[in-house]
Parts: sequence; structure tokens; C-alpha cells
Amino acid sequence: MIWLQNFFNFLALNLLRLFAFLPYQLTIRIGYGLGWLAAHIPNERAKVVKTNLRLCFPNLSESEIDAMALEHWKLFGRSVLERSRIWLGSDKQITDIVSIESEITLGDRKPRLLINPHFVGLEGGFMALSALASKHDWPRGAGLYQNMKNPFFNQKMIEWRNRFGGKSIERQSRLRDLIREIQTGNFIFIAPDIDLGPKDSVFVPFFGIPTNTITSVSRLAKLSGAEVCLMTTTLNPDRNGYTCHIGAALPNFPSDDVKKDTARLNRYIEELVRERPAEYYWVHKRFKHRPPGEPNLYS
Repeated sequence: MIWLQNFFNFLALNLLRLFAFLPYQLTIRIGYGLGWLAAHIPNERAKVVKTNLRLCFPNLSESEIDAMALEHWKLFGRSVLERSRIWLGSDKQITDIVSIESEITLGDRKPRLLINPHFVGLEGGFMALSALASKHDWPRGAGLYQNMKNPFFNQKMIEWRNRFGGKSIERQSRLRDLIREIQTGNFIFIAPDIDLGPKDSVFVPFFGIPTNTITSVSRLAKLSGAEVCLMTTTLNPDRNGYTCHIGAALPNFPSDDVKKDTARLNRYIEELVRERPAEYYWVHKRFKHRPPGEPNLYS
């Protein structure tokens, strides 16, 4: 059925191209509608969203969980369609909807890791900073990525993310290549708040739950001498765009204890999520892997 897969790839690609150039407000409204629809159609991810919310906010009532889940789906649907503009639009189209606020000097070529948690605006912040880097001749952006199951869109996403001179680096790439990128002074984007399995990971608390979390941030910072800064892309109060905020370097990071560093990052991310819970990517199975002997939380 390769022809059918090719047809759906062609259809999805052209829909993305269409939404890249439709009026922005129309794209937002359609995105909210698609998100509302996804929230009301029984599916596995809808169950994952509510399971995550119940685990992380045990004091909320079921009606409050339902309301937050619906708001999340609407924002998720919006962000999916906004990616058409972010991936395919011009640099002006991107920076018109995503502004950058930074507590560090951008373009000073200082080795840094930018920790980019999974909020709905994540792609916008990455692409806006890459577009500005290209315009001002700053070091390029380089981000780690996990291969998608669809090889066609896997390649397309790499091309789109790299179109302003950025570089997508597979998570399984050689450590030496990544350290070279860091020490050159390029922007290195890492989203560590995803369960990638037990390899190079530890169980540390996230919302009070032992959570399988990669240790790469601490290890890379130690090996490369890089500063570690939090980078979040969140909705503006008027909900008409996003602001990407890059914080100052975390003090005394990394330490000599990888597990403590990883737990510390989880605490920072948890604090950010509590401020904007509906904007976080609850569709991920953040608690997929469990410590030995603990039951599956999604069964």
C-alpha cells in the first residue's frame, strides 16, 4: 500500500502549504476547531492526556481535569497548524508571531545548551531564533531530533528546520560531533522532558512521580564546558502570538552529581508547567517507563 501512503503524504504536505499562507487568525480558529474535535473523539492520546493530568494534578476535580484537557487539545490543534507557517513561511512570517526575549547576549559564541521544554510553542521558538541567527550572522542553531516513523516527513522536517542554516542532529549521533557543535558556539537546543527509554536515563521526580529522564544535559555541559539556559516559548497574554524567553545561565550547573542535576532540571520544568499547564505537551507518555516492579500508568 505504498501508493496510499504516498497519497496521504502528498495531501498532508499540500495542506501544510495552504495553511502557511492563509490569514493567521483563520489558521488559529481552524486549529482550535481541530483540537476541540480531537478532544471529543475517543482515542488513545485523549486517554494519555487525562491520565497525565490526573497524575500531575491530583487535587483537581474530574470536571477541572476535563476543562484543562479540552484547553490543551485546542492549543495543541492550533500549534499543529501554526507549524505550517513556522516550517514553510518566510523569516518575517515567523518573527511576526514569535518574539525573542533573552537574558543572555545572543551571538557572542559562548558555548551554551538551550533547554527547550515541550510547550506547544516549542517549534516556533527554535525557528524564530534560527531565523534571527541567519539574519544577524550569529552562530547557527543545532537541535537534537528523534527519527519519525514516517520517513517522508522525517526528511521534510529536517529540511524545514535547517532552512535558515540550522542543523538537525540525530540523538544517536556521535558524542564528539555534538561537543564540537557546542564548543563552536552554535545554539544547541535540547528538549530533555521526554521518555526515551532506560538508556542514559535515571528516575528522578517530576510532579512527585519517579520519571525516566535523560541525563544528557548534565553530561554534555560537563564535557563541553557549556552554560545551561532555560528556553521557553509561550503564548502572549492576547493569545495572538508567542514569546520565546531565554533565561540566564543556571548557577552552579553542572555539578559532580548527574542525577541531582537531572532532578534539578525537572524541578525547573515543573515550575514552568505549573504556570501554564494547558500549554504543556500532555499528549506524550511522560511516565511510560517505570522503576522495576511498578505498574504501567497508562494501562
